[in-house]
Amino acid sequence: MTAGRFAPSPTGELHVGNLRTAILAWLFARSTGRQFLLRVEDLDRVRAGAEEAQLAELTAVGLTWDGEATRQSDRQAHYDDAVTRLRRDDRLFECFCTRRDIAEAASAPHVLPGHYPGTCRNLSEAEREAARRVRPAALRLRTDVGQYEVLDLLHGEYTGAVDAFVVVRNDGVPAYNLAVVVDDAQQGIDQVVRGEDLLSSAPRQAYLGSLLGLPPVEYAHVPLALNPERRRLAKRDGAVTLEALAAEGWEAAAVRSLILRSLGLPDTSLDAALGAFDPFRLPREPWIVDPPHLSSTDAATVPPNR
Repeated sequence: MTAGRFAPSPTGELHVGNLRTAILAWLFARSTGRQFLLRVEDLDRVRAGAEEAQLAELTAVGLTWDGEATRQSDRQAHYDDAVTRLRRDDRLFECFCTRRDIAEAASAPHVLPGHYPGTCRNLSEAEREAARRVRPAALRLRTDVGQYEVLDLLHGEYTGAVDAFVVVRNDGVPAYNLAVVVDDAQQGIDQVVRGEDLLSSAPRQAYLGSLLGLPPVEYAHVPLALNPERRRLAKRDGAVTLEALAAEGWEAAAVRSLILRSLGLPDTSLDAALGAFDPFRLPREPWIVDPPHLSSTDAATVPPNR
């Protein structure tokens, strides 16, 4: 089986930017004959009722998926197997650093901003034993490359830095980069369509997949929805969720039509959009969403990429 997927975190209602990415992931998958899967990434923060609300929102705009939605919280055994393999290959080391420790060490001129400086990589067993008495350890990946290249359908060849990133947090929870790589491979997902804010994560994930002997995936990092100040769209920007727009008189089908027009696609239905879909003709600039305009009576006339 080959498949694409949409994988929201159940932290609240989806806004129009999230729905746009979900529609794009569906279009990419269906246009290439892949299955389309839905995975709830609930290893981190979870808001009560958010999963049910998100599934209802996706259904309301007409999206369908193959099989039942899966949850990361049900997949711990798969993550444990991957950690065992990495331990066997001496690819993990314990890290006792706090966020503050890393921020202060990473301020040194020879360390890339935001990257782990290697503080705990070569601790002795005695040093590790002493550190364990102070705080539990996270597990970081013992890398032997500084960067890794991936191929993205929209961005071409992309090379990003790879550091000794966390694969298991110090509370024992699998980190995002581990979970997503294991999930995609185990579920037969070979196409990953998501927001371009995650492009810099792709080299880390692809490198980890190579260490685990997993097949490579096809990436497509799509433009984000931004507010008029060109910051990532958020619910605090105004009426940008289906629920908030419904209170302004919008039906879900009208919201879907707005999203499809922003992509330069026919807005009558998802099937019509699928028939005209060409990933290489998609807009490459962010979608600027002005919530006060969305809630106005002439919102239906908003042109693509306004």
